[in-house]
Amino acid sequence: MALFLWWMILKENPKELFMNDIRMLPKYNVTATLQCAGNRRTAMSKVRKVKGVGWDISTLGNAVWGGAKLADVLELVGVSKFSYCTQKGGKHVEFVSVDKCEEEKGGPYKASIPLIQASNPEADVLLAYEMNGEPLNRDHGYPLRVIVPGVIGARSVKWLDSISINAEECQGFFMQKDYKMFPPSVDWSNIDWSARRPQMDFPIQCAICSLEDVDHIKPGKVTVSGYAVAGGGRGIERVDISVDGGKNWIEATRYQKIGVPYVADSLSSYKWAWVFFEITVDILRNTEIVAKAVDSAANVQPEKVEEIWNVRGILNNSWHRVQVGVGRSSI
Repeated sequence: MALFLWWMILKENPKELFMNDIRMLPKYNVTATLQCAGNRRTAMSKVRKVKGVGWDISTLGNAVWGGAKLADVLELVGVSKFSYCTQKGGKHVEFVSVDKCEEEKGGPYKASIPLIQASNPEADVLLAYEMNGEPLNRDHGYPLRVIVPGVIGARSVKWLDSISINAEECQGFFMQKDYKMFPPSVDWSNIDWSARRPQMDFPIQCAICSLEDVDHIKPGKVTVSGYAVAGGGRGIERVDISVDGGKNWIEATRYQKIGVPYVADSLSSYKWAWVFFEITVDILRNTEIVAKAVDSAANVQPEKVEEIWNVRGILNNSWHRVQVGVGRSSI
């Protein structure tokens, strides 16, 4: 397979790279969570109808991605690390897939990120050819894909065909006519896509995975556990659990590796990966269990989904709530 690296929007000085060229560069393993911007859309659609697939809490996944850093690849075409702009005015790196889609009128799926992010080795943007120590399979982007940690999954383009360095951000459908965050006052009758920038980082998020709505449990001690994740490489500072609908809170323990306490932003932690939380609580009557997380920049999940409702149903990071009944146990 050949990968084309184009210099600037005018397609000057194209350079063809082969998989062996990518593999000759230093290999890095990056543990990162990829999350669809529509994660938890189902809960948002219960407030008002939204457009998009009705995802619940599981539209994300965590893996160890192996490959070359994009910053190293860009150096092959003369782009220095930590570059904000090239000499010819390039400020954005666009990724084009082999995959064709209806939204692009039969053209390829594509997306872009700022050059300063792409050329920053600390941002850990990868051209990945491995997942969990094995070659990428077809569904996950074989033979080569982009991994942009801490950013909504739509920017981690699979089945990579070419890369270009452009003066403007990608003008593709999924950058300009989708995955943008609008206020609740905007609907399909008054939407102006040009009024918002493409969404990049995903916000602080957590969800309870050990219990579901309508679960019936025996009265007594119950384990509440789940995941928390923050965009932009921000750590998880705290996960709070309430067993009375949000009136009182207790802090859950956090970990990424079993038996190893998690410390936000520590060098021993995976800054791009999800964090697990767990706590044992007493449940004696029917109640609503709530979880909310706080990241290392003190961003906290909003209480109500109504406050962040938007027409595309993206970025629902409101408090996660589970209604449980106490009586005959089903779990």
